[in-house]
Amino acid sequence: MPDVPALPSYASGTSDVPLLGDTIGDNLDRTVAAFPERDAMVDRAAGTKWSYAELKKDVDQLAHGLVATGIGKGDRVGIWSPNRAEWTLLQYATAKIGAILVNINPAYRSHELEYVLNQSGVRMLVAADKFKTSDYAAMVEQVRPNCAGLEFVVLLGTDAWTDLMAKGEGNDPEALAKLQKNLSADDPINIQYTSGTTGFPKGATLSHHNILNNGYFVGELCNYTEEDRVCIPVPFYHCFGMVMGNLACTSHGACMVIPAPAFDPRATLEAVEAERCTSLYGVPTMFIAELNHPDFGEFDLSSLRTGIMAGSPCPVEVMKQVIDRMGMTEVSICYGMTETSPVSTQTRADDSVERRVSTVGRVGPHLESKVVDPETGLTVPRGVPGELCTRGYSVMLGYWEQPDKTAEAIDAARWMHTGDLAVMDDAGYLNITGRIKDMVIRGGENVYPREIEEFLYTHPDILDAQVIGVPDVKYGEELMAWIQMREGAQPLTAEAVREFSQGKLAHYKIPRYVHIVDGFPMTVTGKVRKVEMREESVTLLGLEAAASAKHA
Repeated sequence: MPDVPALPSYASGTSDVPLLGDTIGDNLDRTVAAFPERDAMVDRAAGTKWSYAELKKDVDQLAHGLVATGIGKGDRVGIWSPNRAEWTLLQYATAKIGAILVNINPAYRSHELEYVLNQSGVRMLVAADKFKTSDYAAMVEQVRPNCAGLEFVVLLGTDAWTDLMAKGEGNDPEALAKLQKNLSADDPINIQYTSGTTGFPKGATLSHHNILNNGYFVGELCNYTEEDRVCIPVPFYHCFGMVMGNLACTSHGACMVIPAPAFDPRATLEAVEAERCTSLYGVPTMFIAELNHPDFGEFDLSSLRTGIMAGSPCPVEVMKQVIDRMGMTEVSICYGMTETSPVSTQTRADDSVERRVSTVGRVGPHLESKVVDPETGLTVPRGVPGELCTRGYSVMLGYWEQPDKTAEAIDAARWMHTGDLAVMDDAGYLNITGRIKDMVIRGGENVYPREIEEFLYTHPDILDAQVIGVPDVKYGEELMAWIQMREGAQPLTAEAVREFSQGKLAHYKIPRYVHIVDGFPMTVTGKVRKVEMREESVTLLGLEAAASAKHA
């Protein structure tokens, strides 16, 4: 008999639950009608709270204020601020009138701000005045002369914001309803700039259909109802906050809890206790900071049932502690990217702990995933590594005004190429083994940093570890581990790491260099900037000559 071909690394997410055909504004109105008196949003830092009826009132008033100012369908409105209630109000108000919300990273400096304002053609910028060491107002004034399209600047907490809200008072609800009726779920509604590690960031353009459905189905897989209260310490400017957080809540009548403007482990733990949150979000570094907070044991986290860990690979040990010590027995791992709204795969509440600590789950409802050979583009058999691709309702409309960049990322069959290396098992579960660009080639051997990082986490004195490739004259690349030690532990030397790894890792996977650090360079979304680490390491180790050496 001829051999039966191996099953391809392809999976589609079947579902009995249909996709939503709503716009974001219409979906919010449906939720308000169903749950007018339930808590919709709590801003802990401001000491404010909204029921769904109150949220609709303020969102509609702000929408009218935007229209009265001259903002209409298709106009870009920038938001440049840490997490606060006004951010969320603007998210829904722009959606109601069809204006495109442009999310601007709060960590941006003036040259990045100027680029984004001009590239997206922002007409109105809503910004925080100041936060920590960032003087937003001063930076806006600095770039404003170079941004010809920027007509309106509204600083939060000032008279300009009060005036914008006041313009919307006493307006005719029928006028807003008419505007909403003229919107399509396929209209662009949001531009999110991907944190490019090289060159300028690109503006992923997302529709109502993209992000509303993604938030909704993430919430469905977390089993959200109107009884849930979701603690959102992740940034709103990114999909994790505004889609998986806000839209997952408002599409289910759940409550959005903002613990603080920016991540603070204590404020997060306090918010969970005080608001009896049932769900908590975070990237792995956030959960590590919470679990290692000196007062962790003082907080009553018994209300927690679920939550989401995403943004970067989760160390197995951290996942186990989140389940055991935080009581998040149904915690979910999500994987995705801004360009896919963001979630493509997710673990389910009934998945075993083993599945949740060793995979990023399986394809989400109404989506498709496949793993392809990066060279040929052909789907590989299950169990064989390759590049992960995603297709379905979640794939962005494209990069804003960059058709060439869009064509590089989305192929003719509408598959989004992620740039991530993955393996799909026989049950359709995916394991992310690294970035194609992060793979280290040492003396002809392909080395995946993720595998070594997972091994280093098993050392009792290591809190966190990141592995990169650095230039080497003999091997092309050598391995270097950046290591964060547990409090009170003695710093490890390269020799100590070598001894710990001997006999457990293949010799070519043992890091040659070790650098002890207090933290890693990161994007605001919790992704480690390995490009920056490599650049710094070349200088640190004096490898400039090796870096400039030519290799075949």
